[in-house]
Amino acid sequence: MRKLTILIPCHNEERGISKVIHSVPLRLLKKLDIITEIIVIDNNSTDRTVQNAQAANAIVVHETKKGKGNAILTGFNSVQSGTHFVVMLDGDNTYKSKEIVRMIEPLMHNFCDVVVGSRLGGKIKKNSLKFQNRVANWVYTFIVRQFYKANVTDVLSGYFAWKKEVLDVLTPHLESEGFEIEMEMITKMKRLGFEMFSVPITYDEREGETKIDSIRDGIKILSMFTKNLYWSPTTKKPAQILIRNKSEAI
Repeated sequence: MRKLTILIPCHNEERGISKVIHSVPLRLLKKLDIITEIIVIDNNSTDRTVQNAQAANAIVVHETKKGKGNAILTGFNSVQSGTHFVVMLDGDNTYKSKEIVRMIEPLMHNFCDVVVGSRLGGKIKKNSLKFQNRVANWVYTFIVRQFYKANVTDVLSGYFAWKKEVLDVLTPHLESEGFEIEMEMITKMKRLGFEMFSVPITYDEREGETKIDSIRDGIKILSMFTKNLYWSPTTKKPAQILIRNKSEAI
C-alpha cells in the first residue's frame, strides 16, 4: 500500500473544516491501496477550527507565525518519510476534497511530478470567484505560462498534489510567509525541472470570511513572479535525479 498525506492550512475555518475532512473519499482511496493521513495546520485560529478538526479525527499541528506560507511550510515539515503522495487544499470548502483521487491519479501513473487543480479550466460555482479575481488570475497565469513555460492553467490555485520527493527538494527553497506562496511554489518547481500539469476541479463559494487583501497580496504575488525570473537552484535539477521510475505504475 502507498500512503497519502492531506495537508489543510487553516486560520479560523470552523465553518468549513469539518466538511473538507468528512468529504475525503477514504473508502475509494482504500480500494486503490492507499492509506490516508489528514493533517490540519492551525495558524492562530481563535474559533473552533482546532476542535472541529480533532472531532473529525484529523491530526492538528500548530504554526504561530501568521501567514499561509508559514502554515504550509509547517505542514510540509510534518509529512512523514513513509509518505508517497501529498495533497494540499484549503479548509474553507471552496476546493472539494472528494476530488482528491482525480488530483493524484496522474502521480500514481507517473504521468508527472506535480498536479495543480485548475479552477479556470474547471467548474466555478456561482459567487465563488469574483470577476476581478478571475481576471487577475487569468493575467498571472498567462504571464507565468509565457515567461516560465509552465504548463499550468491556474497559478493561484490552492489545490495541489505532489510526489513526496518533490517536496523534499522544494521545501528548503521556499521563503514566502503569505498568499504569494502558490506563485513561489509553481515558479520554483518549474525552475527545479519538475513536470507539472493541471486537472480541472470544482471551485465553490467559501465558508466564512476571506483572508486575502486583493491589493496588498496582489503586489506580493507579482513581486514573487518577478523575483523568481532570475532564480535558479544551486544544485543539479532534481527531476533528473530523484523522480524517474516510469516503469512503476498502478
